[in-house]
Amino acid sequence: MRTPILRLKRGREARARAHPWIFKGDVADVSGGAPGAAVTVVDAGNRFVGRGLYNPRPALCCRLLTWRDEPLDPAFFRRQIATALALPGRGPALSGAGRLVWSEADGLAGFVADRYGPILVIQCLTLGMAACRHELVPALRAGAGDLPVFSADEAAPARLEGFEPARGWFDRSGPARVIVEEATVRLGVTFGEGHKTGLYLDQRDNHIRLGALAHGRDVLDAFCYTAAFACHALVGGARRALCIESSPEAIAAARDNLTLNGVAERAEIVAANAFDELRRLERVGARFGVIVLDPPPFARGRQALEAAARGYKEINLRAMRLLEPGGLLATFSCSHHISAALFEEICRDAALDAGVRARVVETLTQSPDHPVLLTVPETRYLNGLLLEVVQPGPGG
Repeated sequence: MRTPILRLKRGREARARAHPWIFKGDVADVSGGAPGAAVTVVDAGNRFVGRGLYNPRPALCCRLLTWRDEPLDPAFFRRQIATALALPGRGPALSGAGRLVWSEADGLAGFVADRYGPILVIQCLTLGMAACRHELVPALRAGAGDLPVFSADEAAPARLEGFEPARGWFDRSGPARVIVEEATVRLGVTFGEGHKTGLYLDQRDNHIRLGALAHGRDVLDAFCYTAAFACHALVGGARRALCIESSPEAIAAARDNLTLNGVAERAEIVAANAFDELRRLERVGARFGVIVLDPPPFARGRQALEAAARGYKEINLRAMRLLEPGGLLATFSCSHHISAALFEEICRDAALDAGVRARVVETLTQSPDHPVLLTVPETRYLNGLLLEVVQPGPGG
């Protein structure tokens, strides 16, 4: 059966042959094409470009899944997921927590799948992928194991795309909560609660890296969420950890994780706005050997870039002034709108204004199970720097 046709404007085909996103401004016309259905994308001369899932509602109206003339049927999804699971550390070899399928980076734009021990968690971010859920789950189980599947769709993308987000067990129930391990640290996951699919799996390697650097130091974990960084630091031998978090639900989960790892007596959680608390700590002359800044995305769109840059500069300036000589700052941005170069520039400006000289120890990014496609720069969204203060700011 022929799929509906989406015809690109002249000159728009070059980008579409390398990048899966097609915006309304790229489109000359669409013949047929129900919301969420597959469409064949052609150039202005009616030459085949690719095949994807169409939704006329958002500005990003089509996401290409293949550049071959093949149907988007159950066999296609089985092949795509099998290819994703063949990457090192995925598939049946993964028994703990990790990403199995990462949207555009794995050729399944709008679909995410993670594993948490005996449970698979999926997230559909587009109407098209939500419509394919019953084809995606069998394909995922075929490669990752016949495990219970929890749907953890997010409300904001679902609202934008025009579908009802699924939050619950796909067909059969599993445990409401599991404990997973990251190296020597144990973390609790309660399905249907919190951000992402349960944990920030993209920070797994950075959690472990910071834990190895925290021995004998006082640690500040700002925007701590469920205190994964603090747990790794304390298990790694940090003297104490001060955690800042504003969400009551995240604070409760942070307390559970600290207790689970036997380090709660060396940790303090402050329920506060991180911006305000960083200023207060500076006023009272607090000093730390390690500081982690892992805020939520400040730039969810290009229109927010200027305000986001101000926010990142503010928290980095305050953190740099709180570091003792030789102290380490692990600072992150998780918005693809903030490039690595821009983030480094923001941190450089913060250091200048803070009167701090800092050395770049390491650039940090997402864990390898969140792969990056060279032609899809948006797949590299987590940018980080590990900085060492070689000359502290005023009062340091």
